[in-house]
Amino acid sequence: MKTKAIISGVAAYVPDHILTNKDFEKMVDTSDEWITTRTGIKKRHILKDPDKATSDLGAEAARALLKKTNTHPEEIDMIMVATVTADYPFPDTANIIGHKIGAKKAFGYDINAACSGFIYTLVTASKFIETGTYKKIIVIGADMMSSIVDYEDRTTCILFGDAGGAVLLEPGTENGIIDAVLGADGSGADYLYCKAGGSRHPASHETVQNREHFAYQEGRVVFKAAVKGMSDCIEDVMAKNGLTSEDVQWIVPHQANKRILHAVANYLDVSTDKVLINIENYGNTTAATIPLCLRDFEHKFKKGDNIILTAFGGGFTWGAIYLKWAI
Repeated sequence: MKTKAIISGVAAYVPDHILTNKDFEKMVDTSDEWITTRTGIKKRHILKDPDKATSDLGAEAARALLKKTNTHPEEIDMIMVATVTADYPFPDTANIIGHKIGAKKAFGYDINAACSGFIYTLVTASKFIETGTYKKIIVIGADMMSSIVDYEDRTTCILFGDAGGAVLLEPGTENGIIDAVLGADGSGADYLYCKAGGSRHPASHETVQNREHFAYQEGRVVFKAAVKGMSDCIEDVMAKNGLTSEDVQWIVPHQANKRILHAVANYLDVSTDKVLINIENYGNTTAATIPLCLRDFEHKFKKGDNIILTAFGGGFTWGAIYLKWAI
């Protein structure tokens, strides 16, 4: 039988410090009611320690994963990290995490696909398993969004939180990752991006003064594109595999905005009961939202359940993965 990549364990980590909607009422012109109604978010976790960064979020999630699956760090062949808030331009955050958790035999690298990062990275990692190249791969989605959020911009600062999530991929013949549909449209770069800090606009006194090192989005454009992007790729992956909405037990979407998630469910004519949502507790943690969601709702999953993961991110990027739950 064909080798498949199975998720054999899932774990996540969020920092202790919490920013509530009431806290934001003291920071910017907003209200708990306004935030809750438009986003579904009630609180978000923030990494406050000035000596820690995204690699610490990912390392904590990876350590919890190793403990949960009774896996020794030196059994890990590869670490792949989805992030837009890497510790440094180089080296890769994956290499730093490998050092922090003692995965001395693993190599790895980062993938930057914004909020679609975990989907892209999970698909990429699955190919190393399917081809027999590696046996144990940790896939991490981690972002310290507080490091690129403008806390004077009331339209974006309320959205984001910090977190890390991780899954262990191993080979199997039953269940596992079945198929995926990925997409991208670079024209979306004008609507959801971080302007400065790269080679086009290197850091300077001017870019700092102009507050160009923060995440920026045009909400209405992104909202419409996200609903269409996630809905279309879910439809595509279901059609490719002969699935109806009744065949799918769970949809695990990127947690960007509760209204977006309900709009996707309505577009697909899927019960919102099947769409797993935990955005109220964490906000948008970018690449960490899907593994964090898997961790929170793992108790609901049964072996063999048909699950679809989906995301939409800056750039634009989007994708959906069809998998059968293996544990």
